[in-house]
Amino acid sequence: MKTALLAAVFAIFVSHVANAQPMTVMSWNIRYNNPGDGVNAWPKRKDWVAEIISGNKVDIAGFQEVLSGQFEDLKQRLPDMEAYGVGRDDGKVAGEFSPVFFRRERFELIEKSTFWLSPSPDVPGSKGWDAALPRIASWLKLKDRQSGSVFYVVNTHFDHKGSQARTESAALIVNRVRSQFSEHPVVLTGDFNTTPGTPPYKTLIDADSAGLVVFNDTFQHSIFEPEGPNSTWNGFQAIVPDQRIDFIFTSVSVKVQNLRILTDQRDGRFPSDHLPVVSEIELPRQ
Repeated sequence: MKTALLAAVFAIFVSHVANAQPMTVMSWNIRYNNPGDGVNAWPKRKDWVAEIISGNKVDIAGFQEVLSGQFEDLKQRLPDMEAYGVGRDDGKVAGEFSPVFFRRERFELIEKSTFWLSPSPDVPGSKGWDAALPRIASWLKLKDRQSGSVFYVVNTHFDHKGSQARTESAALIVNRVRSQFSEHPVVLTGDFNTTPGTPPYKTLIDADSAGLVVFNDTFQHSIFEPEGPNSTWNGFQAIVPDQRIDFIFTSVSVKVQNLRILTDQRDGRFPSDHLPVVSEIELPRQ
């Protein structure tokens, strides 16, 4: 009787720990490999970037502006992580990737794909509305080996010039989540090239006509006060106030423990022209 009681208590404890285990998510525009960046060019930053990712014990990361060579560099330097991504120009290796990296020991990959932010989302290389360039959203369906929870990760990079394209891209992602990803929680990472309060941002976080909200901004919904500046842009020179354009959004069912915007520097230099965003989140029990 006593043994059975102890076993039951232990089972409840293990179940609680498994379901409550948080995960660390990062979103970071690492700046494409531009030789014209001189002292800030990718070959001088790639080891440092990988060190920051590893040092923050990131479980899942969405990166932006990743060229194929940078994709390989990161995979080599992050051997504990598996990665998926495609080039936005052809759906293979041409153009920038918006890849997702995840810790393979913890997560099982169930499904992966990419869609284009355009009226023809299944056409590789398609450009939407007033966008200057093709833009994509790469996504994974993952299972947490610790808790058994299934969830989606979507990573994207909105256009830097087209204001209509940014709003339409936000609407496209919201509609895709509602139609295809609604059965499980979603984590959305990206460089959205827009700040809080703008139409694209409001499209992502505002309630629809039925009063339903798809995403929360982790910066706004963190249990603890966010750490770091209210900006993610530095241009390799200085942090520009009130330029928070990189975000981690989550389904409303996800608990946000904290949010940090990292400000690592060495000798007055930054590891990228954007600051990385890191959030510790907890999925709901499923």
